[in-house]
Amino acid sequence: MIKSTIDIDFSKIDDILKSYNYEKSSLIAILQKVQELYKYLPEEAITYIGERMEGLSPATVYGVATFYAQFSLEPKGKYEIKVCDGTACHVRGSSGVLAAIKEKLNLEKGKFTTADGLFSLEIVSCLGACGLAPAIVVNGTVHPQMTPDAVSTIIDTLVSKERG
Repeated sequence: MIKSTIDIDFSKIDDILKSYNYEKSSLIAILQKVQELYKYLPEEAITYIGERMEGLSPATVYGVATFYAQFSLEPKGKYEIKVCDGTACHVRGSSGVLAAIKEKLNLEKGKFTTADGLFSLEIVSCLGACGLAPAIVVNGTVHPQMTPDAVSTIIDTLVSKERG
């Protein structure tokens, strides 16, 4: 696991646990809430949940967190870019869009979050927007019929927004 570089507020995790009555059957919902809080699941949070919930261990919590693709053990950027590489998107040029994003964000092989923590990239099998292919989603907003130039403009706009 990757060590987190953020301070964990265990009282907030306690509040989440209490809201679910420490129920083992609510573990996925608890992990979702913790991930909403930190934008990923810090190792310390996983360990803490495993220690606080009766009948669970940190290893069990870690196993659940790594089993489901919805959970991330690495910090996500402020802007989460999801690129569809399903059949329709792939056939219509998503690989060029993906390459443009990686180049624009200067993401080295195996890296999916920018050094400044502003952007993270995720490649998904389907966004459910096949008729809009190739598509990307940025923080929940679908951007249809992407091209390398269009995705570059989107990133430039977000960077400009951050710089004020």
